[in-house]
Amino acid sequence: MKQLKDKIVLVTGGASGIGKIMVRLLLERAAKVIIWDINELKIAETILEFSNKGTISGFTIDVSNVNQIKETALKVKEEIGAVDLLINNAGIVAGKYFHEHTTLDILKTMEINANAPMHITKEFLNEMLAQNSGHICNIASSGGLISNPKMSVYAASKWSLVGWSDSLRLEMEQLKKNINVTTIMPYFINTGMFDGVRSKIPILNPEVAALTIIKAIEKNKRMVTIPGYIYRLIKLGQGFMSINVLDWFAGNVLGIYKTMEHFTGHKK
Repeated sequence: MKQLKDKIVLVTGGASGIGKIMVRLLLERAAKVIIWDINELKIAETILEFSNKGTISGFTIDVSNVNQIKETALKVKEEIGAVDLLINNAGIVAGKYFHEHTTLDILKTMEINANAPMHITKEFLNEMLAQNSGHICNIASSGGLISNPKMSVYAASKWSLVGWSDSLRLEMEQLKKNINVTTIMPYFINTGMFDGVRSKIPILNPEVAALTIIKAIEKNKRMVTIPGYIYRLIKLGQGFMSINVLDWFAGNVLGIYKTMEHFTGHKK
């Protein structure tokens, strides 16, 4: 079991949703937590709320901006030190049919969900390689396993993240480096990001999802779906069913293809 006490942990999107819950769980494990988030007010509120739980700091950053990633990563290394555990959690979703996406919708979704984890990891990986220890946890999605209407660009970003994340794991193993990589693929989580979603498969409780992620890190898990049966269900369907049968099974039996019909997302 990995011990997180005194480890320096960076959580992107750590001022709300499951990111904020993970920050609390990490502090309860005596980790030293750094929040990266675009919302300065929420960072301040989170630090104030959790200041009595341990060592916590925050940086305001737009992770779609590569220059900001480089500048803020340098600040972290200079002011705090080498990051032991990186949790790439920040993400967005537009929730539209593809033809309704604007150019900005497409660019931002890919920049935040797919590109940012790579750029951020790149900034901290050399130190992990030098000390031959570290852990990178990438929060993808079950949308990175199966297609879904009104999630085309989101799914593209998460398929990308899953492929890169597990390839990185294999590279670290091939290089015989003591750097773990965990890829997390949760179903819809009840945090507000997917408000309006209706699902036959139970929508995840944020506390349960966040705790499952932290435990997966502690156990050095490689790939985790939440709930656990989702991966096997989807892969079995994709492996043994024709596309027509899979569409019927996913669409009519599981109801996945209709989940986004009433999507509203975060209330503005």
